Amino acid sequence: MTKKVPAHMGGADTPWPMPTVLVGANMDGRPTFMTAAWVAFTTMKPTLLSVCLVNRHYTLKGIKQNMTFSVNTPSLDQIAETDFCGITSGNRGVDKVKSCGFKVFYGKLGNAPLIEQCPAGIECRVVHLLELGDCTMVIGSIEDTHVDEDCVTDGRLDASKLRPFLYVTGPGQLQRYYDLGEVVGKCFRVGREIAKKMVVPVEEWVDEYEATGAAEEAFLRPP
Repeated sequence: MTKKVPAHMGGADTPWPMPTVLVGANMDGRPTFMTAAWVAFTTMKPTLLSVCLVNRHYTLKGIKQNMTFSVNTPSLDQIAETDFCGITSGNRGVDKVKSCGFKVFYGKLGNAPLIEQCPAGIECRVVHLLELGDCTMVIGSIEDTHVDEDCVTDGRLDASKLRPFLYVTGPGQLQRYYDLGEVVGKCFRVGREIAKKMVVPVEEWVDEYEATGAAEEAFLRPP
């Protein structure tokens, strides 16, 4: 058995791999973006997405001003621009759109800015703002999605073509970006070898779970 040792890392220093995204909002009629990693699909019915942002962020002010926001998934080609958006602030007058050469467009909502260079983007309308200590959790309903055609295979988002990257936090200078890596197994499949040993068959509820729609299906087919 591998020996476990106390790490005393604390919450923010815990090295969990997290998706790297660019959250967008309009502030006083102008688009702005910030890098975020605390983002997740929250429910499937209704299709909700949450991002947790530190209260001082300029982009959060824009979200509260318009009650809309976007979540853009950058590819490895935008790693420098993504990092730049995380180390600079609109509070100090930085025009991130101009500095990064972003081509901004708007979709269904009309005031949730999206980045053309990012292969995937989601438009959200705010349904809840939860103040949690020094952060605010923004929960939004997914109103529309935008995916580059060449990142779709058989009608579904293809992560290998999307080429996203992960943010792994840690103390000091241990923060790193990692690419997604190779496929290591099929979801709802590799666990069936263990399921075969169960007295109660599990194929029925596994199939039912799949039928409810995975995250990628909700991503491509919002309500």
